[in-house]
Amino acid sequence: MFYRLLAAGCVAAVALAGAAEAKDWSKIKIATEGAYAPWNFTNAAGKLEGFEVDLANDLCKRMKATCEIVAQDWDGIIPALQAGKYDAIIAGMSITAKRKEVINFSLPYASTPAALAVLKTSPLAKIPVDKNYDLDKNKADAEKQIATLKAALKGKAIGAQVSTTHLNFLETYFKDAADVRSYKTTEQHDLDITAGRIEGAYASIGYWKPLLGKPEGKDLVVVGPTFTGGVFGAGVGAGLRKADDDLRKLFDDAIAAAAADGTIKKLAVQWFGFDITPPM
Repeated sequence: MFYRLLAAGCVAAVALAGAAEAKDWSKIKIATEGAYAPWNFTNAAGKLEGFEVDLANDLCKRMKATCEIVAQDWDGIIPALQAGKYDAIIAGMSITAKRKEVINFSLPYASTPAALAVLKTSPLAKIPVDKNYDLDKNKADAEKQIATLKAALKGKAIGAQVSTTHLNFLETYFKDAADVRSYKTTEQHDLDITAGRIEGAYASIGYWKPLLGKPEGKDLVVVGPTFTGGVFGAGVGAGLRKADDDLRKLFDDAIAAAAADGTIKKLAVQWFGFDITPPM
């Protein structure tokens, strides 16, 4: 119901803004990382695939726009948006207060908790799997879990991808206990886990769960509680320039409609094996 009402509101907002619309959004260039399967990745033929590639194409149809989707390294993805290299980012980017200082975001189209993965043979594999803790809604309980994890990870090398909420989480809560390491891509920290160079890494459960079902993830296991809220922000959305509020309204309308008619759920189940549509 929330998304249906929001979709109607967004349609009305776009209609009201139409008379003053300064830009023609019949053609939109969208950036994705192309290295974060199954969210977005580059296949053996060099073609971009994944949940977000399919979702972006669906949203573009709803916006009646011709879209070009291009790959962009994660660590330069926001500066390149601001420089006008493309018009939007759809790349597993969490909506955080810090990022909102420099760019705008659409409505969230996904919400997945952060999780720790380690080798099955690691002593850390004995950490019991637990429920999700929200750093906004139940901060005290979440921080108790973090304190327990800090003791378990003391002196251990733990990684996360650079410029992500997962690295921010580690640097905020674990830097005084663990050896926190940053990686250009998630694939790089996966290689270091399997090689024994680090004990584990934090990433989205939407990244880990599909990986564990593949040969390259067969030696890994997710342990401990998962976390949302706080440094992890308010879900994953499309990143946009602050000046392009008319484009944000178009994305909001399309995302709300895709959530309301079950398209996001359908694509999520296809790519992740479970629904990642944000709570209504």
